[in-house]
Amino acid sequence: MTKNKIYIETYGCQMNLADTEVVLGIMKNKGFELAENAEDSNVILLNTCSVRDNAEQRIYGRLGNLKKIKQKKPYTIIGILGCMAERLKRELIEDKKIVDLVVGPDEYRRLPEFIDDAFSGIKGIGVKLSRTETYDDILPYREEGLSAWLSVMRGCDKFCTFCVVPFTRGRERSRSLNSIVDEIKILSQKGFKEITLLGQNVNSYRDDNNDFADLLAASASVDNSIRIRFTTSHPQDLSDKLLFTIAGHSNICNYIHLPLQSGSNRILELMNRTYTVEHYLALIEKARQIIPGVSFSTDIISGFPTETYEDHVMTLDIMQKVKYDGAYMFKYSPREGTKAYRMEDDVPEEVKAKRLNEIIDLQQQISFEVNQKLIGSIEPVLVEGASKKSNQFLAGKTDTNKVVVFEKTNNIKPGDYVKTKIFRVTSATLFGELIEILPGKNKINLTA
Repeated sequence: MTKNKIYIETYGCQMNLADTEVVLGIMKNKGFELAENAEDSNVILLNTCSVRDNAEQRIYGRLGNLKKIKQKKPYTIIGILGCMAERLKRELIEDKKIVDLVVGPDEYRRLPEFIDDAFSGIKGIGVKLSRTETYDDILPYREEGLSAWLSVMRGCDKFCTFCVVPFTRGRERSRSLNSIVDEIKILSQKGFKEITLLGQNVNSYRDDNNDFADLLAASASVDNSIRIRFTTSHPQDLSDKLLFTIAGHSNICNYIHLPLQSGSNRILELMNRTYTVEHYLALIEKARQIIPGVSFSTDIISGFPTETYEDHVMTLDIMQKVKYDGAYMFKYSPREGTKAYRMEDDVPEEVKAKRLNEIIDLQQQISFEVNQKLIGSIEPVLVEGASKKSNQFLAGKTDTNKVVVFEKTNNIKPGDYVKTKIFRVTSATLFGELIEILPGKNKINLTA
């Protein structure tokens, strides 16, 4: 008997990538085979994101494409997973006739059951949110590789007024520290060299008496040849203990993603961000004192309801003060069900776009200025593979999350640590000359 073949497309954040691996782990345990493309499968799942309207529109467009497959192979099951499934459950089933099931982030264990029902002609909705589900006992299915995304907690309790996550992913709950450490041990045995600990707000992690700093230290201690990263941090909960933990472990990357969202205290209060600009800037200064060479990236929203030009200028001012290494920058997108959705979306689209372009232009300028200071420096790099633009060059990342491109040599392979001397930069990339291959792939030896 031919096994069922499953194909999953993942949209949105790293959390969705981690969820896809959990789903694949569940489905592989039920005997499903993985298909390389949608046409070769009889179960097609789209793992979706609802954070911005654009993400949802992409899914609707993709469903239009998949309709052709369904017409050729009517027995094909098409399902929507993730945040969009929870948010638009009945609409997806009733309005999009080709969708057979919608399953939210906390009901993936029931996916085999829903698929069996769908093959029998029964459409299914499973979107109940859980106070306890962490998939702690599910071993995610991962292809061989260097980098792994590891979810350490689910949900969020912050209730920022623009964000749907508490409604689509539920309230905060953390995995046990021991289960996370055990998973990192498995990844170490498989040869992974970089692990990113994921949570909507990782700083809120709690397992008995262990906080996120304890988890970070335990993770780093498993294998000091593995780099440990994490995302995302909330400024309200970034503790001194966490900063000292980063500084105290050589394989915890000197890189913090710390969302700002706006440089205006008035807008931050409307967003329910629970910190002020002054508090935020003090955190940045403290982190730079405790962690030499730390780099920062951020999130910025342009055009939040009632945002004035003066509010916008305040954001530009904070960007100049902090000098972020990079940023994720977006126009405000009203999300149904959030508090901000009930506010008047009163900033015209053309104004949002103009302000966003100013933010993007400034960040590119700042990134270039920051990178220029690295010309002549020696940067340790974890080699990831060939450069995207040429097989004659290799590319990898510094522990501050910067891409470095350098000329290929035959004795270097993905997973090696090397030292490079930077001779040219752009706003997004460093170009280096190979200095040496570091022995033992041990980050403790990576001091430049």
